[in-house]
Amino acid sequence: MAFFLNAEAAVLSALGAVGFTPSRHSGRCRQRSGPTRHRAHAETPAGRVELRWPWGQGPCSGDTGSVAQAGRQQPDSSLKDAWDKSSSASRMALLETGKHSHGLVPGSVNPDLASERQTASFSVEKLTAQLDGGVEQTWIRRAVVEAIESDPVFSRENQYFQSQNERYEAAVRKAVHLQKKMHEMGWTENGPEFKYIYRALSGDVAFLLHRIFMRSISVLGSDKQIAKWIPLATQYQLIGSYAQTELGHGTYLQGLETTAVFDITTQEFILNTPKISAMKWWPGDMGRSATHTVVFAQLYVQGKCYGVHPFIVQIRSLRDHSLCPGITAGDIGPKMNFEHIDNGYLMMQNVRVPRENMLNKFCEVQPDGTYVRRGSQKINYFTMTTVRISLISDEVLTPLMKACTIAIRYSAVRRQSKLKPGEEEAKILDYQTQQEKLLPQLAAAYAFHFINDYLQELFDRGYREIQRKNFDTLPELHAFSSGFKAMVTQHCTSGVEICLRACGGHGYSLLSGLPSLYTKILASCIYEGENTILLLQTARFLIKCFMAASAGQPVPPSVTYLAAVKPGKCPAKNKLDFLRPDIYTEAYQHMAVRLISSTAAKLQDLIQSGVKKHDAWNQCTVQLAQAAKAHCHYITVKNFAETVEKLETKAGIQKIMKHLCDLFALHGIFSNSGVFLHDGYISGAQMDMVTASYLDLLAVIRKDAVPLVDAFDFTDKSLNSALGSYDGQVYHRLYEWAQKSPTNKQMSPAYEKYLKPLLHNTPSKL
Repeated sequence: MAFFLNAEAAVLSALGAVGFTPSRHSGRCRQRSGPTRHRAHAETPAGRVELRWPWGQGPCSGDTGSVAQAGRQQPDSSLKDAWDKSSSASRMALLETGKHSHGLVPGSVNPDLASERQTASFSVEKLTAQLDGGVEQTWIRRAVVEAIESDPVFSRENQYFQSQNERYEAAVRKAVHLQKKMHEMGWTENGPEFKYIYRALSGDVAFLLHRIFMRSISVLGSDKQIAKWIPLATQYQLIGSYAQTELGHGTYLQGLETTAVFDITTQEFILNTPKISAMKWWPGDMGRSATHTVVFAQLYVQGKCYGVHPFIVQIRSLRDHSLCPGITAGDIGPKMNFEHIDNGYLMMQNVRVPRENMLNKFCEVQPDGTYVRRGSQKINYFTMTTVRISLISDEVLTPLMKACTIAIRYSAVRRQSKLKPGEEEAKILDYQTQQEKLLPQLAAAYAFHFINDYLQELFDRGYREIQRKNFDTLPELHAFSSGFKAMVTQHCTSGVEICLRACGGHGYSLLSGLPSLYTKILASCIYEGENTILLLQTARFLIKCFMAASAGQPVPPSVTYLAAVKPGKCPAKNKLDFLRPDIYTEAYQHMAVRLISSTAAKLQDLIQSGVKKHDAWNQCTVQLAQAAKAHCHYITVKNFAETVEKLETKAGIQKIMKHLCDLFALHGIFSNSGVFLHDGYISGAQMDMVTASYLDLLAVIRKDAVPLVDAFDFTDKSLNSALGSYDGQVYHRLYEWAQKSPTNKQMSPAYEKYLKPLLHNTPSKL
């Protein structure tokens, strides 16, 4: 579904963790007229170091002059030197100053949580920089977060107590204010800050489909169309949406029923939703906000259908926001989450748009009705490919990372029962069962962070080829975006639920932040392609590649392993052998090849026995989906191991990442033992070794669990959780936040109507 996504979301930070503080107490960059420079200071044992950037060139703003930021001035290296020279104690103090945003007792960190941080085996700050892609990216991200969170318009303080209309109005207010904020800060959509804005806003902002609208035009539109529409959209002279999903069709785009018939006499396309199932359903921002949308419809020219194509359609007046003639639109009603987004419906009856409104970078209807195609028709689906890849980082990884942060911090301060008689109640994180719930989710968060980088690189390479009119990479891009979207969303959704349940009763409270994370991430398994359908699309690609590889034909680099079948047994001799990446990566490869090859063989056998191809396919779909998951799991483990191998050994980061990689891999074997034992590649005795190493790793990683979630670098305002705040003051915060409920500030309306008559019906014996 075209729900509420934007792959991209993008300042002055407390940068407290690196000793960087604004020179003004306001904590914001200040814009003045003239060639004013930004100033910031790093407090170090050697003294106070002043850092300066010209306006528009430092970490407080984007370079408005160049997309590539050519000639961009770099921050003074003295900041890095200051951080390197500072003591670990001063770093920790600065880190706590930067993270502790609204604790009840400033500077008072729960001793149980503070003790967890004192024994970290690695540099938290350097791991944060590693995750961000470099120290400068960490500065920029924190700067964006600070600028957003210090602005009261973007506050989420009372979000849990707001109605749907209040959430929607607040989201629109934030979206409008964001444009003003970006102008004030000098941020641009091509600047380095932009991608961090969405994270800073925690997604609670309107007009996210406006970005998909613009992306569709940029990717599918001609230069002339881009020149016309993108400036209007950038300046918000219109508000766009993206209308693909219909009431009767979602993932199966070929089945869309909306029609666009070319009228050669008027040089217009006539759009209709001919039946109720053709109604566009779910597009974000369409219910109340959007003025225009990209509509996907079946193109008909002189009675011939040319398949699904995109059209720009105006749905509301730019004068008074009333619906345009022939348009019926509205909000689809309550949902499990995303109440701030006006997901809508759209019906069209003989709506006419100019011929120039069909996005025509790759295909065009000429004035005489001639249909011209340039490149692959599948390019029309490319927008969804880009969204699926970006969805992983923006909509899926972040909720899992937040859930891990909340649950692990809470588990370090929550004490329950006694591990040993006579001692105080133990932290629940010390129980192996709690570790086995949470630490694999933590390992998965890191694994998926690195696979997201891998997918982004794959996409960037593919997009460069598409720009050269080479569409050969499209099948691989589509297969990978589909399979990993399905696997990662399914795994992360399960992970967030596990984190919620691991927090017991308090996790069920909205104030924990976990229920909203769960209901939000749950939708990711459904929108932008239903997961089972996507896995089957990946499986179709894998079967084709396997058949090609078996025939000695070339296949894409990502699946060359299908041609390198190595029969044999797992060579592990003891439990330590299963901590070797080559051992467990080979096991995953063997498992993936076996599932793909056996399913391909079954498919061929059915066809050769006389079963029609489509029936044979349907009889193999359960195994096909399993094979697609196996492929994605193998690539994730392989990529994690290769990434760890490339990390620097200093600062302890490679060592702890190796532990997480081992845990992720062994958890997969431990949890899916049947597919590894099936053909005897791993024996029963070896599975016992896997279990032993897996359980040993839990105790090892448990020591660094809190520092590992601290490295995600979420502020308290971003988490918006009474359980997960940096200071660990869980019980005080739960009580304080509960007092904000409107129900605690008024007499119950049910009292006069119902309770009073009930209680006063007969004289009380009390």
